[in-house]
Amino acid sequence: MYVVIMGGGRVGLTLASYLVASGNDVALIESNSGLCGNAAAELDALVICGNGTDIKILEDASIADADVFVAATGHDEANLLSCILVKEYKVPKIIARVSNPDHEEAFKKVGINHVISPELTAAGYLEKLINRPKIADLIVVGKGNAELLDISIENSRIVGKRVGDLSPTDDYIIAAIHQNGEMYIPRDDWVLEKNEKISVLVKTRSVKKVTSIFV
Repeated sequence: MYVVIMGGGRVGLTLASYLVASGNDVALIESNSGLCGNAAAELDALVICGNGTDIKILEDASIADADVFVAATGHDEANLLSCILVKEYKVPKIIARVSNPDHEEAFKKVGINHVISPELTAAGYLEKLINRPKIADLIVVGKGNAELLDISIENSRIVGKRVGDLSPTDDYIIAAIHQNGEMYIPRDDWVLEKNEKISVLVKTRSVKKVTSIFV
């Protein structure tokens, strides 16, 4: 997959590093010469020093061949303008970072439906960890309507029960069991043990109820 990223700051550079490591072809556009130099030194990718709101720079990045374009700068106005320009090249997926949530509607009005706020995502993640202290870790799934929770079994009424006796339900499914550093997809006859760590895919509206079952 070929991905063009505009913005070589913390978000853009980290994303580019992940994508390159997973075998994708990446072009990174950055207007700041210092950040551009850092990116060129760190990435095995095409790094273009220039403004991603400039059509020539986008074409230097072969935007017409891109499978995905990501506007990842910290400037909403620049991200919006670049997305509008990129739409003309029929890029299959366009993703925009938005710093001010009030600007999200502007992106959607011009047809950019993949809008991400790292700041809001991080804040939401921290809020969940604070309010759910018995959850070891969590991942928000889809558009926020489900979560993958890592939970240690503490409820004595659950210990000794089979996975098939508890899962799946309309609210959750036990997706994995962790033992000795390994992760296993559980069979129905797998017997749950005290303090065993499990991963549970649960609807967000049911997290509190489902958590109380296991802890």
